[in-house]
Amino acid sequence: MRECVRTPDSRFENLPDYDFEPHYVEVDGMRMHYVDEGPRDGDVVLLLHGEPSWSYLYRHIIPPLRDAGLRVIAPDLIGFGRSDKPTRKSDYSYAGHVAWMMSFIEALDLSDINLFCQDWGSLIGLRVAAENEQRFARIALGNGALPTGDQAVPRAFRIWRTFALYSPWFPIGRILQMGTVKELSAAEVAAYDAPFPGRRYKAGSRAFPKLVPIRPDDPASDANRAAWETYKQWIKPFLTTFSNRDPIMRGGEKLWQESVPGAKGQEHVIIRNAGHFLQEDKGSEIADELIRFIARGT
Repeated sequence: MRECVRTPDSRFENLPDYDFEPHYVEVDGMRMHYVDEGPRDGDVVLLLHGEPSWSYLYRHIIPPLRDAGLRVIAPDLIGFGRSDKPTRKSDYSYAGHVAWMMSFIEALDLSDINLFCQDWGSLIGLRVAAENEQRFARIALGNGALPTGDQAVPRAFRIWRTFALYSPWFPIGRILQMGTVKELSAAEVAAYDAPFPGRRYKAGSRAFPKLVPIRPDDPASDANRAAWETYKQWIKPFLTTFSNRDPIMRGGEKLWQESVPGAKGQEHVIIRNAGHFLQEDKGSEIADELIRFIARGT
């Protein structure tokens, strides 16, 4: 029997620059939260966050996309934000997160999706898109990957993985600060902490690093290899927007540009002076790139 906790609504009051109306849908017996801004008949933009952030990460990207006439949807992954949080790390798996996200998309009946994904949002989103290509129009990838366990893992990631699994101290807001170039305000750090008032709320964020495939025989490796075969034939538009100051993902855009047919001829960008959480460092710039990418059509 899965045990879940739900962060009290009071924790989300008066967060800086995050006054979006909450929306909820049931996924696998759990409540999943999402932001849904803009016209319902607008082109859909799906923004997927990673680890250990939540949809607060997109607070500076959502308004300009909305104001451009796009329908912007930013869910909180199960275990994060205002979504329900299973309390045991064993409740989380890579396949489970993919299934939960697909259930979310089906519940909202989203189609012609313009996907932007980063960090674990890319590990999940790229799998969902590869396995449900008919629902996606284009993909923009920022500081993300689809690992199979066949490649060497950066030392910085191994350090992070060990810290997440074993450190008795796991301050979400300060971890976000370590992944940005700009200095977050105390209120912004507190906003990233808001969904996680105690240890039982952090099982999902603790579990994620261990779920990254780092061995060829990882449970997710075969499915990710199959997804890569799809991307080697992917002709829909595919844009990379990696940053230049991410110690883990910097340079990872080259593999996608060389491997994905839909990446050929795109106006790929390097986001300058931005860290791992490029949405935090350069949100308005990313929003502008996404608006142009969608407007180009091809």
